[in-house]
Amino acid sequence: MTNETSLDKKDLKRRMDGAVEVLKSEFSGLRTGRASASLLEPITVEAYGSQMPMSQVGTISVPEPRMLSVQVWDKSLVSAVEKAIRESSLGLNPMPEGQVVRVPVPELSEDRRRDLTKVAHQYAEQARVAVRNVRRDGMEILKRLEKDGHISEDDHRHEATEVQTLTDETIEAIDETLAHKDEEIMQV
Repeated sequence: MTNETSLDKKDLKRRMDGAVEVLKSEFSGLRTGRASASLLEPITVEAYGSQMPMSQVGTISVPEPRMLSVQVWDKSLVSAVEKAIRESSLGLNPMPEGQVVRVPVPELSEDRRRDLTKVAHQYAEQARVAVRNVRRDGMEILKRLEKDGHISEDDHRHEATEVQTLTDETIEAIDETLAHKDEEIMQV
């Protein structure tokens, strides 16, 4: 246990904001029918005996609105890049051409759009849980501070209200981000 005499609300806010940022990065990997370089970034490639991020084996670009390309730096890794893209849960069909792997981004079907919104809702729920865990940590610190005599009961109540307000604002930001992503996914 730490020997604290006050609650660090900046730290709580930073941790809650971190949950929102993780959510946004997870959302960037969700396909919406438009090609985006961030779609391939979470994919790891078996290279040189270990798993490496796609961005460390080649350059990802968007030459056309419905096409991604990966310029693989090491010719021996082209098949590994192709395999990693094919085996990802994105439903993409890469086509190698020399040291370039072209990845056409097909139009999304209505069923696939619904599936993607379900995945987006799961990501958002994980972010909400992370925020609630930060809130719980803050509340536990407040209880300990009051028990140890560092703050009064009134201060505890006031600080708890501030932590709850911060939590509510962060959850609202998560919900807004989710609504925006849902709209983006369902857009034809």
